[in-house]
Amino acid sequence: MLTPVLKKDDKKAQIIIWTASIAVFALVAITSKYKLDLDLGFNIHLFALVNALINSTVTVLLILGLITVKNKQYTAHKNIMLLAIILSSLFLLSYVGHHLLAGETKYGGPHDGKYYAYIFILITHIPLATIILPFALFTAYRSLTGEYEKHKKLAKYTWPLWLYVSITGVLVYYFIHPYYVPAL
Repeated sequence: MLTPVLKKDDKKAQIIIWTASIAVFALVAITSKYKLDLDLGFNIHLFALVNALINSTVTVLLILGLITVKNKQYTAHKNIMLLAIILSSLFLLSYVGHHLLAGETKYGGPHDGKYYAYIFILITHIPLATIILPFALFTAYRSLTGEYEKHKKLAKYTWPLWLYVSITGVLVYYFIHPYYVPAL
């Protein structure tokens, strides 16, 4: 096993993780209500494409993270999972930026044969995307403090949820991108 990187302080960790999680949730909720009229000189929906690429990369990293931990390559696992967290943080910034600049995009409607698949994916993706952040942070915290058994128990729930959120994030982009104006 690896040497712990953080000193265990559950009380402080809980405050930081819950504060960050609530702040991110509030930021996403508040910024979804506003639209900034800025001309950046390029198609702002490129942010959505970047988001899909980041989510695709996180999906691959999560799979590689599982493979490396199963093969007891703990240093590689740690580095891969930290990269997944960093990319997910960049995704959040890009996601907020896209929604602030582009506003809400409406899906074409039930006449589109993919509509019900899109709605199902969206209504499962949104709540899981909301709750995955504290799960991921607590899972990382348990590992970084050397509490590997607690990390492993929590990761059994966190990993599949995070994987589902990253995959469905890409699918949401796939379904909605034809409705961006101007289109990519």
